[in-house]
Amino acid sequence: MNKNKKIQTSNAITISFAHFTHDIYTAFLAPMLPLLINKFGISLSMAGLLDVVRKFPALLNPFIGILADKICVRYFVIFTPLITGIAMSLLGVVPSYSVILILLFVVGISSTIFHIPSPVMIKIVSGNEIGKGMSYFMLGGEIARTLGPLLITATITLWGLEGSYRAMLLAVISTIFLYIKLKNIEVNKNIKKKNKKFSPKDTFIKLIPFFIIITGVATFRGAMKSAITLYLPTFLTNNGKSLWLAGISLSILQLSGAIGTFLAGSISDKIGRKHTLLITAIANPILMWFFIILNNSLMIPLLILIGLFLFASGPVLLALVHDTDSEHPAFVNGIYMTINFVMSSAMVILVGFLGDKIGLISTYKICAILATGSIPFILLLPKNVKE
Repeated sequence: MNKNKKIQTSNAITISFAHFTHDIYTAFLAPMLPLLINKFGISLSMAGLLDVVRKFPALLNPFIGILADKICVRYFVIFTPLITGIAMSLLGVVPSYSVILILLFVVGISSTIFHIPSPVMIKIVSGNEIGKGMSYFMLGGEIARTLGPLLITATITLWGLEGSYRAMLLAVISTIFLYIKLKNIEVNKNIKKKNKKFSPKDTFIKLIPFFIIITGVATFRGAMKSAITLYLPTFLTNNGKSLWLAGISLSILQLSGAIGTFLAGSISDKIGRKHTLLITAIANPILMWFFIILNNSLMIPLLILIGLFLFASGPVLLALVHDTDSEHPAFVNGIYMTINFVMSSAMVILVGFLGDKIGLISTYKICAILATGSIPFILLLPKNVKE
């Protein structure tokens, strides 16, 4: 355990800002989907494939994790936001659906390289307050997904879909700042000091039961999260709402999610990871069902509540992963990211397929029911899982 008991707040905020810079661009896809669907005449299933292609490089996560445990990869954290920013800002300019797939695949590789070492950096600067540290980290991502839809919607409103490339300026400025602030933070400084007794393979075998539980939680949580995030603007515009209202609604959801993310990690440090996850797992399907039924009259309040509970599980799950007593933290984080991305990709495809076949309203109802499936897996976690 890190001898420094308290979190290094300044370093944690800087790494969180790196997360913000990266994820503000990946948040462009959902609000751009209605326009891309119209421009290229693609189906919801094809639209869902875009997100799957973006997440496909996550299969490389364990290998990137092994690399991160051996060499210094802080420059990955510094420069991947620039790569992601450029690629995502070009989505409105490209001439065909196939070029969008290529750009999103590049974004997927960049995202994979970013998300493996960055939580390990957070763990190193968090001392004994890992839950709090992960809340800082996840907060950066959730604020990004709050502001990302507003940034790209404003850009498109001012300069049209083909003017989306102008948004990449933020990535250039932010990367310069990150280089100055992060160039001296070591990712694997503490890890190298350990006399490792277990190989990555041994670590994986040891944690198989834990990974099975995480897979179950990620799968059933992923169906609802995919439906209410990626497809929310499409759902709302299909039901007569304007693109601006759809974009604002997604930002409201993400903003409340940022609040839930920030609070959940610290709460789980106090009451335990299992109890925190169980509360969110029970609340999520209930709130989703109310949103489907009352989305005209109480849409905004329900989106706020959904955001608070749905996104709260993110830092708790990440803290669970880094609570594990492992000599290969980046590798373990890579396995978790692979599980999370693969299962969420599968759910994106499922939601898109069902949306094409039976409509998004019926699909949302199915996702609300599926969300209850995470509860049995959470109950399988030991009571003292935080320790």
